[in-house]
Amino acid sequence: MRNISSLICRTAIAEGRAKLNETIQAVIRSVKLDRGVNGEKNRAMALIVQKYGGTSVGSAERIQAVAQRIVETVQAGNALVVVVSAMGKTTDVLVKLAHELSSQPSRREMDMLLATGEQVTIALLSIAIQELGQPAISLTGAQVGIVTEAEHSRARILEIAPDRIERHLKEGKVVVVAGFQGVSATGDRDITTLGRGGSDTSAVALAAALKASACEIYTDVPGILTTDPRIVPAAQLLTEITADEMLELASLGAKVLHPRAVEIARNYGVPLVVRSSWTQEAGTRVISPVPQPRPLTGLEIARPVDAVEFVLNQAKIAMLQVPDRAGIAGQLFGTLATENIDVDLIVQSIHEGNTNDIAFTVDRQATDRAQAVAEAISPVLHDNLNPNSPQVLVAGDIAKVSIVGAGMIGRPGVAAQMFKTLADAGVNIQMISTSEIKVSCVIASADCDRAIAALCQKFEIDTAAKNEGDPQAVSAPAVRGVALDLDRARLAVLQVPDRPGMAAELFGILAVHNINVDAIVQSQRTRIVSGVAMRDIACTIDRSDAAAAKQVLEAASVQLGCGAVVVDESIAKVSIVGAGMIGKPGVAAQMFNSLAAAGINIQMISTSDIKTSCVVAESQGIEALKTIHQAFGLG
Repeated sequence: MRNISSLICRTAIAEGRAKLNETIQAVIRSVKLDRGVNGEKNRAMALIVQKYGGTSVGSAERIQAVAQRIVETVQAGNALVVVVSAMGKTTDVLVKLAHELSSQPSRREMDMLLATGEQVTIALLSIAIQELGQPAISLTGAQVGIVTEAEHSRARILEIAPDRIERHLKEGKVVVVAGFQGVSATGDRDITTLGRGGSDTSAVALAAALKASACEIYTDVPGILTTDPRIVPAAQLLTEITADEMLELASLGAKVLHPRAVEIARNYGVPLVVRSSWTQEAGTRVISPVPQPRPLTGLEIARPVDAVEFVLNQAKIAMLQVPDRAGIAGQLFGTLATENIDVDLIVQSIHEGNTNDIAFTVDRQATDRAQAVAEAISPVLHDNLNPNSPQVLVAGDIAKVSIVGAGMIGRPGVAAQMFKTLADAGVNIQMISTSEIKVSCVIASADCDRAIAALCQKFEIDTAAKNEGDPQAVSAPAVRGVALDLDRARLAVLQVPDRPGMAAELFGILAVHNINVDAIVQSQRTRIVSGVAMRDIACTIDRSDAAAAKQVLEAASVQLGCGAVVVDESIAKVSIVGAGMIGKPGVAAQMFNSLAAAGINIQMISTSDIKTSCVVAESQGIEALKTIHQAFGLG
């Protein structure tokens, strides 16, 4: 009897201690949560935003697995906001249903329809979390205060009112938010959707508004890889990548993160991590620079240009009528690298007949050596058959001016505004090179001050900065990743009058019709037609825009005095991206030589500080990607 009484007593004491311990832990979590959300005193508490894609929540079993991970994150002492996509292929099913009823369903009604997919997921996930004993609440985009433009199917976020989320977090709840959606700021406050990548965008925007410690993007791959693993199974996982590198890769077709999400992370300094939903591995960290203070109003429609940069004391070397065959660019830039000559911009224009032009810029101190290399290699490139045919032109007194900003991604017309601003200031553009977040123009040094002043005024930048390179590039590998874009077309306008303002006119017309351009190159040779010097201008655009772009430019070409408009849809663009390629001679040459060794001819070249892109035949695109990936030892 005494033993039974003793057992009951010990059990009661143990249960009392357990309840007391649970109470103490609950109080500790409450204190941590309250102070963590408000950014006061106790920094041990982390506020984390997690996003789970459609594959991660594609079934009841997967939702339960996600719920378990969420509860474990909370039990580790974190406050948590979770953003989810629609389950599996739900969005595709809803789109198909709509098109069974109408060939052109209303965009407003499509937003109303598609927003239901995420609402199903948030309710189910909240139920699963609650079943594990963790309080949770599901909220739509409108309920958490995601306010957008009144633009159905592709709205941008204007602002987020985080008050309700913060209130629920203080109550100890996990807040589960429907991604991809918001509510319009004007009119009848209709439901809006954000377009492709909308859930990523929702998650990072919420992290910025809440000043979260991190935003974790959970997906069906282990993180960000050196290239598409479906094409190259040996692609490696990256432990980290800079935001600028990720912007370039995302805009080139890497679908793990949408450029809009990376743009917000970069602009607001949101620590971003891409991880697998199926493992506990660390994934890939996306490192953003320390951001300039900026308001949260106009969150996604902030000014597209953050900085105006310039580089002085440069020279341009142009080689005209270079044979259009595989290996030419590799020979030229391989020789320059052997002589330790660092090349900045490289542009290879579209071919004319069986030749094309290649131009590049170097530091002015390297002008004589670069010119000597170009002149020495010209007869070799022409097989010594006609050594006097090619021409090497040198402009030894040039400068490079650039506009920089993640906000220019997907916004047609920013480059055109730059070109028009320079034309209005009487500045002629000698060379153009573009990337997703930077547009650079080579101009005469004498025009540099005037160009900088005009660009700063146009884009409301206080002071231009001398380009000293990216400090993150010091320890970065020369090539971080390789991307292939098979959805491009090349658009060329032949015989464009060589005078200030022509590039602005052409790209302004495309911008008015909402056609976004990618790589832009301008030929170096001029031809005199009826007493007027003419050049060719080419760019790459989305293949779906090719027919419309050709039509609108042909309609304007007669008035502008231009020649034919030519479109080639059978191209692919392959690119290397790496912050570490700055100041490292030979990186581009390695890319060109690897393509030449595989018998792949380069039809067009465009570069920026951290990216080199080559246009090749579409039929050789996948082979080009595999070749370059292997050449840089990324497998």
